[in-house]
Amino acid sequence: MNSLKDQDRFQVLRKVYRNPDKSQRQLAQDLGFSLGKLNYCLKELQKKGFVKIRNFQKKRDKIKYIQYVITPKGLAERTKMTINFMKAKMREYDELKQELDGR
Repeated sequence: MNSLKDQDRFQVLRKVYRNPDKSQRQLAQDLGFSLGKLNYCLKELQKKGFVKIRNFQKKRDKIKYIQYVITPKGLAERTKMTINFMKAKMREYDELKQELDGR
C-alpha cells in the first residue's frame, strides 16, 4: 500500500479496531485527520481487504448507519505493524541508552 503512509494506515486500523461504531467524522476528529483524508484512508484499506464497511439503513426513518470492521487480513496487518513499531522503539531506546552511557 504505497499510496498510504504506514503511520496513517496503522493509526486508522488501530482506531477502527477499537471504535468500529464511530462515524467517519468522529474518527477523523480523534485521529486529527480531515474528513477527506480519513475517507481516502478507509477506501484504500477497504481495497486492500483490511477493512469492511457495512451499511445499515433503517427503513422507517431513513437513518443511515455505517460500521467499520477490521478483517482477519487487517488484524494480521495491524499486528505486523505493531510488532515493527515496537522493534523500532526498542532500537531507538537501545541507541539512546548507548549514547547516554557513553558520556
